[in-house]
Amino acid sequence: MAVDIFQCKNINILVYVLVALFGIGSWVDINGLWVELPVMVPHLPEGWKLPSYLSVIIQMANIGPLLVTAMYVFCKSYMKERVAVYAVLGIGATSCLLMSFFWKETTYIAGDFHSTALLVLQFFLALTDCTTSVLFLPFMATFKAEYMTGYFIGEGLSGLVPSVVALGQGVGQLTCKNISSFNSTTNVTSYSIQPIYHSIRFSVEEFFYFLCAMLIISIVSFTILNYTSYCKKEKVKHQDDYEEVESSNDNQMMSRYELNPDQPFSISAQNSENNQNEFINPSALSSRNQLMKKNKQLDINSKSVDIIQFREILSTKLFIYYLVLTAWVNCLSNGALPSLQTYSTLPFGNDAYHLSATLANIANPLACLVAFFVTVKSSIVISFLTFLGTAIAGYIISTAVESPTPVLYNTTAGSVIVIAAWILVVFTLTFVKVSIAGIFREEGKKALLWIGGISQVGSAVGAIVTFVLVNVYEMFESAPTCQS
Repeated sequence: MAVDIFQCKNINILVYVLVALFGIGSWVDINGLWVELPVMVPHLPEGWKLPSYLSVIIQMANIGPLLVTAMYVFCKSYMKERVAVYAVLGIGATSCLLMSFFWKETTYIAGDFHSTALLVLQFFLALTDCTTSVLFLPFMATFKAEYMTGYFIGEGLSGLVPSVVALGQGVGQLTCKNISSFNSTTNVTSYSIQPIYHSIRFSVEEFFYFLCAMLIISIVSFTILNYTSYCKKEKVKHQDDYEEVESSNDNQMMSRYELNPDQPFSISAQNSENNQNEFINPSALSSRNQLMKKNKQLDINSKSVDIIQFREILSTKLFIYYLVLTAWVNCLSNGALPSLQTYSTLPFGNDAYHLSATLANIANPLACLVAFFVTVKSSIVISFLTFLGTAIAGYIISTAVESPTPVLYNTTAGSVIVIAAWILVVFTLTFVKVSIAGIFREEGKKALLWIGGISQVGSAVGAIVTFVLVNVYEMFESAPTCQS
């Protein structure tokens, strides 16, 4: 038998890479749009009010995951996961392609010009990305648990890859110069430090072509994962796949195995490695119902039952507790903190802002990679990491509130501290998210559907609260791009 050079212990490296490429399609278009804003804003009538419009539209797009969740719950028989994944990724790729042609188009509405085409297409981009949270995670339940970290690495790269490309494009590169202006009326010359932005190396249109290509790569990866026998070998059956089979064949199982509480019995399970029969004594299990909730494969044609793996079901309290932690972590990492990054870092200089944004994007996939090697299932450890991430987030929020003059602002020490804080908060909160998702992966598709849905709820709450604080109550003041 030929040796598969890509097989490494319990994972296949090639399949792992395909999973990561599939995961990149989750948020690559919206993340790409955000990093491209410094180039786009000077050409659009909304100016720097545009990000607040985009934040509201992203929350409106949560109608997508709500509809998908409703389909899962109320009419699961009509829910075709593969078709839905192709649909959302196709919508995202098409929207990116159209964005490259129409992002500058404006419409005169209510006495002012608005970037109608951009806002409409951005809604469909957000619809794609929000919906992936409740589609991609349940799909990953069909693969071995080890591939879950590969998906989250891809999700992290969906922020890092566009950022690196944007840096190569020259986004945000500027020089601060002392500009003089002469007032002929007063015969007075005034001086001010103004940012001079460098010219970009390739156009906005070409950047959106790149985003479209990334989504096409995600579609191709999804197709390979679904339809090639090579990748199907890495898939596993889960208890969710057999719920309907169990209910329809429950009587058949009972007729084949008479359960007498007074007499022990055994179930024959074929061991594929040595072709011998192992006997599992279910007396250690509390009830038949608990036995039937273990991971298993039912082969109705051969009338055999193979017990694959035994595990403990999460208690209801712990299940809810992890959901609350997931909502809170996403509220901070996806909702509140991204909107406050400029307020938090610009007082320490442009270098601090760009380094914190870039290194934080690197910390995301790095945390996923660490989670692959360091598996954490202890609720105590997860709770501690959540508390640690929350404490660091509290420091970051405090610097944003005190902007433009937080403690140690415009100093080297302050820059180092705030950059380290952003790296640590992203790393810690991402590690918590991946660890909880890994635990829920063992609970099946429904559990991962809950994780995806509650993640969107937490993100939406964080974004809406921050939007109100920034735009309605005006609690935050941005530091000037060039410090005097």
